[in-house]
Amino acid sequence: MNTNIDFECTMCGNCCHDLRLPLTVAEARAWLARGADVQILCEAVPWLEEPAADNLQAAHKRRRSFAAQSGSLPARIVVILTGAFAGPCPNLQADMRCGIYEERPLVCRIYPAEINPFIELTPANKGCPPEAWTPGLSPLMRAGKLVDASMVALIERSRAADTHDVPIKQRLCAVLGVDAAALSNEGFVVHSPRREELVAALERVCELAGDEAGDGVADAPTAEWRFVSNRQATVDALVSVGALGACVTSDDAMPFEYLGFFPAAA
Repeated sequence: MNTNIDFECTMCGNCCHDLRLPLTVAEARAWLARGADVQILCEAVPWLEEPAADNLQAAHKRRRSFAAQSGSLPARIVVILTGAFAGPCPNLQADMRCGIYEERPLVCRIYPAEINPFIELTPANKGCPPEAWTPGLSPLMRAGKLVDASMVALIERSRAADTHDVPIKQRLCAVLGVDAAALSNEGFVVHSPRREELVAALERVCELAGDEAGDGVADAPTAEWRFVSNRQATVDALVSVGALGACVTSDDAMPFEYLGFFPAAA
């Protein structure tokens, strides 16, 4: 695809409002230390067998997930730590400047580029105003490729952190008793542990990971996970192949929030 995109930040602040901002483990600890909130988003992928070597999308999903079991169904769990805020980012100043600019998360440094290699950069899907994309501004992409080598390096750094953090997230979920996830591409289950509990759990699992850094951490199945959906047909299909499943509605009192991509359906 031959796509040329120019971009320059207008400091409108649109990208700094009402977000669940993906964070690395280190960034999540720093975010919590500043007194802000972190949520845990979970999605699950049925994983009956290893995909073919040329299935790049499956390889991308695998490297950022850990093995798990749901009933008799093998699965892989993707966990995303997010800085959650309604309204302006807690680090956004009145003049729309970032109060932690030198320490801002990787996702903020990379925006508006995409970290996921299978998502196309589409200006219309971004919060930036049209004038930020005016031809003749700083070149962002040429012939569909990012032209800024430092941006490319940041994306690779983000992907590497995503892979590195997997065993820490796996243990974090075990420590916190997090065991519910949405079906991949249908939504996320959002867990919101108390800040003090999450800080302590992260400290514990990071210390353990540091102790084992020289030996590596095995990718072993964890405790049983539940698939959660707001669509009964999805739950029925998963249960029919041996998974543990639960259907949620807006009236249910659950220890988590279900963030669905589709309306609830029977």
